[in-house]
Amino acid sequence: MPKNTTINLRVNAAIKEETGEILANMGLTFSEAFNMMLHQVKIHRALPFDVISYSHIPKSSTRALIERIESGEEKLHRFNTVEELLDDLHAEDDDD
Repeated sequence: MPKNTTINLRVNAAIKEETGEILANMGLTFSEAFNMMLHQVKIHRALPFDVISYSHIPKSSTRALIERIESGEEKLHRFNTVEELLDDLHAEDDDD
């Protein structure tokens, strides 16, 4: 199929740089990748991937906590029962 039209896109420079490297490692240009996506949209009559809401991406404070847990700096609390969890939560309230 001949390519006889142009689409101009405005994108974030950092995203363009990062994704450009990824696509290049896959042997693809932006044009080839975009054309592949458009063909998939035509076939599936929808986006060919799941759209993830930003609400599912951890906040910086959550990411920091995860890093502290993974490094061993922060300990996970394990509870055997709901009552143990509730007691611990109430104890934290009492500390405030």
